Amino acid sequence: MNKTPKIGLQGLLRPEDSIVVLIDHQPYQFTNLNSHEPTLIINNVIALARTAKVFDIPTILTTVIEERGGFIIKGLQDVFPEQKPINRTFINTWQDPNVTDLVKKSGRKQLVLAGLFTEICVAMPAIQALEDGYDVFVVTDACGGVSSEAHDMAVRRMVQAGVVPITWMAVLGEWQRDWARTDTAAKLSASILEHGGASGVALAWELQLLATHGESGN
Repeated sequence: MNKTPKIGLQGLLRPEDSIVVLIDHQPYQFTNLNSHEPTLIINNVIALARTAKVFDIPTILTTVIEERGGFIIKGLQDVFPEQKPINRTFINTWQDPNVTDLVKKSGRKQLVLAGLFTEICVAMPAIQALEDGYDVFVVTDACGGVSSEAHDMAVRRMVQAGVVPITWMAVLGEWQRDWARTDTAAKLSASILEHGGASGVALAWELQLLATHGESGN
């Protein structure tokens, strides 16, 4: 297993090489989420999913024992209404061939993960997927643990193994790369406006100014 991080352009995410797996954003998991405010994780994982959809990046939704833990959260399911999440019994997603077969079939090697809990259901597949030759990126602000320490220790452990920690807006920036790519840039505005916090406020102001200038003919 090569633990040396890639540098240069090869170290950045590319839409054509990425695949996203979102793990266990379910009601039962949220009841013991204590590392973050739950609304933050909900906001960020939906934003990540919407961003992936803009770039036509394959996105796999998966749950664990949904008959007891509940269906995946509505906001996330609404991004991919046609997709039935893969329901597992394996704690480690990477041991379920229903998931790994889809990832392998895609031919993509940049694996983007987010889920609950960071220390279990994210760390386990992230570490195992490294050995299978994937470049693994964990979107830390779309993950959460049972405590701040649990989340932080999991991120440290994954980084030691060779995983790249990243946040959802950084993912957006690396996939977009150039604002001259107007086909995706325009579609991203909805995600930024709704989920981007202060960045969304700034974008709304910019759009308002542009509209006002257009109306005045300036």
